Amino acid sequence: MAVAAVAAGGGGGGELRLRLLGTWSSPWVIRVRVALGLKGLSYEYLEEDLASKSDLLLRSNPVHGKVPVLLHGGRPVCESLVILEYADEAWPAAGPRLLPSDPYDRATARFWAAYVNDTFLPAYRALFRSLTEEQRAAAFENAVPKVEVLDRALAECSKGKAFFGGDAVGLVDVALGSHLVWIRVVDEVGGTNLLDGARFPGLAAWAERFLAVDAVREVMPDAGKVLEQYKGFRAKWIAAAGSTST
Repeated sequence: MAVAAVAAGGGGGGELRLRLLGTWSSPWVIRVRVALGLKGLSYEYLEEDLASKSDLLLRSNPVHGKVPVLLHGGRPVCESLVILEYADEAWPAAGPRLLPSDPYDRATARFWAAYVNDTFLPAYRALFRSLTEEQRAAAFENAVPKVEVLDRALAECSKGKAFFGGDAVGLVDVALGSHLVWIRVVDEVGGTNLLDGARFPGLAAWAERFLAVDAVREVMPDAGKVLEQYKGFRAKWIAAAGSTST
């Protein structure tokens, strides 16, 4: 398990050690790394090998055995959206708030973050896993209406400002934006354009703004390395599909 210290300027509540268990390309882990960066919190990053999970990971998340896991003073917090809200509550004075102060706006942000997880990502996953032109076309057709909904949500939540969170990156921005490199890699391999700038100019412009944020640029995985990883995944899926069809 590789270990790296990640230092960030500022922050508060630093009397208890912060450690993050993750994998370099996971967009769910990237969510947490972006949030910690926005908060200016220093932490120790531990790279997990999911093919040979560490005892620390299995002890810290015995229910699912998944990353990310944030260890705060040795106590584990699991699931990316849960961790984002925990960081916002545990360090309210550190960096921008990920959730609005107004209860209705806070509920709205939670709704759209849940929409990303429960509706958009399953549709996108079908595109991610598609192996044939027919599968890809059907998955793309199914995913586009979900993008249309997110495009309208951006207009509603941002109130004409830069991000879903308004002037600053918020919960929904992190929830969706941390998948952008993977979305673009899947587009490149499949010849699709999910966040088409001609069709969704607001969302496409938002994506560029999000990727330009310092806390995002510092932790986003290299697109070339993600592309190679995705090609490796596809080769295994194609081989498995061939073995089951013979």
